Amino acid sequence: MIQQIKSMYENRAPSVMGLDTVSKAAVMVPLVKQNGELGVLFQVRGRNLRFQPGEICFPGGRMEPNDLSEESAAIRETCEELGIHADEMVMIGPLDILVTTHSIIYPFLCQLKDGAPLHPHPDEVEEVFIAPLSHLLEYEPEVYHVPIEVSPPADFPFELIPNGKYYKWRKANMAEYFYRYQDYVIWGLTARILHVFIEQIRGQHIGLE
Repeated sequence: MIQQIKSMYENRAPSVMGLDTVSKAAVMVPLVKQNGELGVLFQVRGRNLRFQPGEICFPGGRMEPNDLSEESAAIRETCEELGIHADEMVMIGPLDILVTTHSIIYPFLCQLKDGAPLHPHPDEVEEVFIAPLSHLLEYEPEVYHVPIEVSPPADFPFELIPNGKYYKWRKANMAEYFYRYQDYVIWGLTARILHVFIEQIRGQHIGLE
């Protein structure tokens, strides 16, 4: 038996526990030149959408079974939502993967070609706007820490664990970032992705030329 177990794991690539139980999505962080200045494009979700109507997000959405990869899903969703063709995007690369309690999100960075016409899907996108990268780099977001606590249901088998109902569950805090630009407020998962991207650029001291 030990030889069979060894042969199972010798060349096995590890996966992520619970990956098959969470939703998977891919989003695009589009860089756009406007009036000679580089900016980040955001969408305002349609007011009639079932989930998060009117909130600000990046183009993207859930992965579908026929998507060849996370990147192809991000490209497909971006084309559908912005009404552009894939050849009007120049892919730059993947950003850090975001894992939450209920989803895993694969963000990608691209640049829209100069003059690429946008035709946002009217049912999904209420409007688009571009926040200058210079503003985002200079801006310090508001940060609020939201406590996350375990709350077992009434029928939880407390008798099976040490200290029963008095078991000391670990507590955690989730940072929520808020970026303001004009009358827009960027928060939630979009702000978390944006924050990591901005901090990485700051860390490399990249100029805006």
